Parts: sequence; C-alpha cells; structure tokens
Amino acid sequence: MPVPAVLSRSALVIALLAADPAWSGERPEFLKSPDPAAASLPFSEAVRSGDLLFLSGQIGTAAGKNELVAGGIAAESDRTLQRIQEVLERHGASMRDVIKCTVFLADIKEWPAFNEVYRRHFQAPYPARSALAASGLAMNARVEVECIAQAPKR
Repeated sequence: MPVPAVLSRSALVIALLAADPAWSGERPEFLKSPDPAAASLPFSEAVRSGDLLFLSGQIGTAAGKNELVAGGIAAESDRTLQRIQEVLERHGASMRDVIKCTVFLADIKEWPAFNEVYRRHFQAPYPARSALAASGLAMNARVEVECIAQAPKR
C-alpha cells in the first residue's frame, strides 16, 4: 500500500476519533425530570452524550400520579410511549429521532398487543428494537421501554 494512502486512512481514523465525544473530552450531560417526585430517584431521566440521548426506562404511570394506568397491556403501552415522547420533547427530540428501543414485557405473550400500540407511536422506518420477557418490573408494570435517540443539541 502506498504511503500516502496509509497516511490518509490514518488521518481519517484520527479525525473520526476526535469527533467522538468519548475521545473529545466532552462530558455526558445528566438530565433530570422536572417532576419533584423524581428528584429522590437514583437515576437520571436521560443522559446526553454527544448527539445521542439515552432515556431511562419508562412505565405507564398516570400523569401526575405514582400509579399505573388502568386497562392492561394496551393502556400501559400507550401511556409508556406517551411518556417517552414527553421526555424526548423536553430534551429537544421527537419519536422520529429514536434509533433503538428495548422493550421489557412481564409476559412475552403480550408482544402482539404491545406491537399494535407501538405502530401508533412510531412510523417506518422503525427504530432498531429488542424485546424480552422480564419479571419484577417496577410497580408490577406489564411493560417498560427504554430508548436511544439521535438528538443533536439545538
């Protein structure tokens, strides 16, 4: 391989590493919820690292209440995805910016019901997604969802 090609590839690698927040020295920004009840919880609502926004898992709690919405998996899924949208909007992003979701279901048999609600909140092209059965979700929830969004600072 000619020396100029090696040098140009090396320069490209160095430039890419320098642009990455992990290599540039840029610190992650830990974002808190405006909800006073969340102030005592030992996690951030979201963390911004470079152009990525990492959301903590959300469950289907009723607005302004510390209880799950009634109505089973469909109602909980809808409220969970509404809460994700609220967090994204609070930090300058939208559902269209989501690139990855992880879905935790108390009963994997409820996957089809969750998918029906999911399609109302996301449009193609859909984010990458993983789903798994998980026991012991917070507040005995049927579903919890966490997301990663590409959300450059505005």
